[in-house]
Amino acid sequence: MQSRKEDGSNIFLYCIDRDLIKLLIVRGILMKPDYLIVGSGLSALVFGALMANSGKSVQVLEAHEHPGGFGHTFTMAKKYTFNAQFHYVWDCGEGQLVNRVLKKLGLDQDVTFERYDPDGFDHMRMPGYALDIPSDPQELIQRLAMLFPAHGDRLRQFVHDVEKTGAGLKRLAPPVKPLELLKHSGEVVCAVQYLNSTLQDVFDKFQLPQAAQTLLALQWLDFLLPPNQLSFYAWVALFRGYQAGAFYPTQHFEQVINSLVKVIESHGGQVLLNHEVTNFRLADKTVTGVEAMDLTTHQTHEFTGKTVICNLDPQRAAKMIGEEKFSKTVRRKLNYEYSASNYMVYCVVKDLDLRDYGFGKWNVSHTGHHDLNEAFAQMYEHNDFSNPSFAITTPTLLTAARGDCPDDCQIVEFLTVANYDYFKQLWDRDRKAYRQKKQEILDSILDVVEKHYVPNFRKHLVFHITGSPTTNERFCWCPNGNSYGSSLTPRNMGLGRLNHETSLNQFYFCNASSGYPGFAPTFWTGTLLYQRLSGDVLLGDS
Repeated sequence: MQSRKEDGSNIFLYCIDRDLIKLLIVRGILMKPDYLIVGSGLSALVFGALMANSGKSVQVLEAHEHPGGFGHTFTMAKKYTFNAQFHYVWDCGEGQLVNRVLKKLGLDQDVTFERYDPDGFDHMRMPGYALDIPSDPQELIQRLAMLFPAHGDRLRQFVHDVEKTGAGLKRLAPPVKPLELLKHSGEVVCAVQYLNSTLQDVFDKFQLPQAAQTLLALQWLDFLLPPNQLSFYAWVALFRGYQAGAFYPTQHFEQVINSLVKVIESHGGQVLLNHEVTNFRLADKTVTGVEAMDLTTHQTHEFTGKTVICNLDPQRAAKMIGEEKFSKTVRRKLNYEYSASNYMVYCVVKDLDLRDYGFGKWNVSHTGHHDLNEAFAQMYEHNDFSNPSFAITTPTLLTAARGDCPDDCQIVEFLTVANYDYFKQLWDRDRKAYRQKKQEILDSILDVVEKHYVPNFRKHLVFHITGSPTTNERFCWCPNGNSYGSSLTPRNMGLGRLNHETSLNQFYFCNASSGYPGFAPTFWTGTLLYQRLSGDVLLGDS
């Protein structure tokens, strides 16, 4: 602001500084955005981008230095780039949900995806058995029948029920169309009968041989739950989703996240990083805004919005607001247990082509156990990784866009389950023991890799970094290091599951626990809330 004094009288000519106006808008002093979004996880970015694209004003607050939640990307040693959690995704093909949202946002030509091998998008490996999961259900039945000829009929019946249940779940997903339920009553009835079933319950119903159970459930690390705890619904949704098409972004996940942010900003919205929400503002039963600390200046500011969208963990948000402020129904739904956490290894190998060792446009899941329930108990409950079960993914083999590492290198990542409480105690009491445990798990995994997959793997390893449940908590802001919000058990996947409704005015949940976890499900969660608040219909049959 400038002033000029003429002839002894105070005549002020104000030239308003554009940066000052922007700052005032950011702080909510000049105007309230239509939607103040707390957190920049994928569901929130999808919602925010759709609303911004429709002409609404949007402001996003994010505590991390990167947007995207578990979808964020980070760089190490100035030349190796990794995604925090995402490995492969579904519902990205032409006409499917992700594609429809991207078309709505004008991003479908820029944000494209590469499909995993439909003849085997998941390679399941266990002692004495190998199964590549194909996209065609009939081909899956044939492969299972060849491995287990005495159980062909039971396996066929199981796969058929998986198909019917999956179709029924689509009919039951919001927005529900009553006429569609009647028209497809057989599929709906098939799905409803498994409402409270675990995957193990259904395995037992069809009396599948133990090895077949393990091969079919070896995607369990996508849920971090064993068959005897995992909701059959959750397993069906993911398994059939990948069968319809498993994908990886052509330009990696960073481009997906950045493109959504760009839509918000190009329509006048803002995504403010390093802003940690410390409190919510409430007037009567209406959430009017939040207090947030700028982590770069350590100053606290108030932000307001006409409607507040909460991408924070709902339990955490409810405690900040005051659980008694919510209705009994919502409080009951907020009483969920968190999902298990995970251990990750991000690796870079040099002068080694992993395609020569059986890797390619697929993921590999390995177990040394015949029973995954026992494998889970050994690792999660007893913290014993001497015989690890883990997943292997090779991002640089999934796309020709080689921007994540130098051309003479490839990235390979390993994932397994881990107990938050155990690692938290190590972190708090003995950092040396914490680091030793992470190294112990890495060594166990690499011993298996060198024995069964890539001899002398360690000789080509030029960089690695490990992440534990406490790493998830520190860098992804997830309570208890949870990987999927609420645990994907039948109790949490049933009729009492939390949704966007909070019982408070102008305040909605929008995250994995109030929708569903994973790339495509969070797209669905953000899109569903957009549709309900805007009336613009994007969801339907796909």
